[in-house]
Formats: sequence, C-alpha cells, structure tokens
Amino acid sequence: MTHYYSTFASHALALSLSFVITPAQSHDSAVHCEAVTSSVTDAGFNDVVKVECASGNALIQSNTYPDHTMMTGIVGTNEQVPLPAAQYVSPIPLEPVVGTQPQTRDAALAVAVNGVPIYDYTGGGEMSIEDLAHHQTKHDTILTQQLDICGGHAGRGDDYHYHTKPTCMIEQMPNAGPDAIIGWAFDGFPIYGDHNPDGSIIEAGALDVCNGQTDEEFGYRYHTSKGSPYIIQCLMGDAPNMRDLPRVAPLKPADGSRPPNAGRPPKGGVEDLVFTQNASGVRSMTYRYQNKGYYIKYSPSSTENCYHFETRTITNNGELYEQELCR
Repeated sequence: MTHYYSTFASHALALSLSFVITPAQSHDSAVHCEAVTSSVTDAGFNDVVKVECASGNALIQSNTYPDHTMMTGIVGTNEQVPLPAAQYVSPIPLEPVVGTQPQTRDAALAVAVNGVPIYDYTGGGEMSIEDLAHHQTKHDTILTQQLDICGGHAGRGDDYHYHTKPTCMIEQMPNAGPDAIIGWAFDGFPIYGDHNPDGSIIEAGALDVCNGQTDEEFGYRYHTSKGSPYIIQCLMGDAPNMRDLPRVAPLKPADGSRPPNAGRPPKGGVEDLVFTQNASGVRSMTYRYQNKGYYIKYSPSSTENCYHFETRTITNNGELYEQELCR
C-alpha cells in the first residue's frame, strides 16, 4: 500500500520503530469471561448475541447483521450488499497478554458488542507494519465515502462490518458512555470510545499505533478516535494464529456456475444510494449513476441461507442478472 502522512504519522512512526511493550499480567479468565458477557448484556444485545466461555476463549456468536440503518448514504459503493452470516463466532482470549509487535489482517480485527465485525479503517488490503505509521488516504474508507451513516458497509463476503466508530450501535446502547465497552479485539482486549473510561480526554500521543493504550483493569485497551486511524488498526496482544480467526466467505451460485463480477466503486461515486428491507426479508439497494438508475434486489429463497438476486449494476454494465446465491 502507498504511504501517506497525516497528523498522527510522526508519533505513529516512532512507535512503529519501537514496539516493545512490557507484557501485562494476565487477566483472570473467570473475571474476563464475566466482563465479555456483561458488556453484551449491559449494551442490550444479549437477545441477538450469545456468549459462551470455553477452551480459553469467550465465544461471541452472532449473525453479523445489526438492527440499525445499513448502507444508506454510501457514495463510493462497491456494489456489495449485507446478508446475515449465520453462526459467526468470534473467539476472545480470556487471558490476554500484550505482545511485542503489532499484527495486521485483511479481515476483521475485532467484534462489536452487537456481534458485527470490526475492521481497520482501510479498504485496500492488508496493511504492513510500515503502513501502520502512515495515513492511507487512498484507502481510507471515510475519505473515499465507502461507509454508510453508521460507520459500516458490506464487503466482498456480502457481510456487514464497521471500519470506524459504530455510531448507530452506540446510540442503541442503554449504557452508552465513556465507560461502556463497545467491542472486543481478537487478542482479548476491550474497545472503548473516544474518551478514557473515567470520562477524561485522551491526551495527544497517548494512543499507540494500534489506537490503544495501557489499562489498569485489563492491561491494555483500544479506543475509537475522531482522527485517523479512527478505530483499532492492528492487534497489539498475543493473538492466536491469524489464519484461524473468523472471516465470511463470498456468496456462491446455488447451481455451481460462475459467480457475478465482484463490485468496484465507480469513478466519482453514485448518488441517492438507499437500502431498504421489510419483515419478509426482501431487501433492495438502489442508486443512480450518470443519470441512470441501478439496483440490487434480493430475498430469501426456499433453500436455507440462499437468496434470489435480481440486479442491474454498474459493474455489469446495467445488464439484468438473476441467480440464486448462497452462503
């Protein structure tokens, strides 16, 4: 990825050259299990998100599909749409330990308390350690207007996820405030909002290259921030094998034929993108580009985890496309 400097670059660069951090004492597993479970319950999502502690992890199970506005407001659309990802399980280590070097991933780094995955702020592939020290402006999903009004969008797996502060989710939380945990990183550490848990302002330079800092209770914690990198952009803890962490696979044609072309943001962006859905599961994403209307409409088919799609997209030159696609 190309390197671009921002206001946080000089501080982040210094950190990227010296990642050695004194490992924090492991948090008691039973206490950590309760913290993860309580964070979901206190946020009001325990009816759609299940937490089970086993084999050294708090397993957060969800379908990654939030009950708030999605997709509406996107300009740089990739023409992907959100679908539930049944049985998505996020493993959160119960005895997290701060590592000595950050880890990056071209997929989710964390999960929000409503069960929606959290990515770093970029949309251009996995960042290298060197990339972490520079603002990737050409890949910034906020600057390129790829995110909806809630801070998320659908990716290549037609899975909804966040790339920045999940504002709509936080608005739903009865415990919203600086001390509320809004998510958990896959290395076991919590994610908070723009302020310290006690409500105090985070001093300039206090957050490291992963957008985290030490924490008295958990040993370490991440934050969201108004400026880039906006949210967790790497894992500072000793995470498990990155290949074993969850990811959502793209949809596949039910008949085994070739899948449709992967969407790509059209030059200059689209207008009036709106996503709607009804109680029966019929979903539609409509938008305009160069005075022409396009759409992606889909609804559940008779086969479990499959959907009938009807589309006219920019990527496919406005040609009508109909097919059954499945998880």
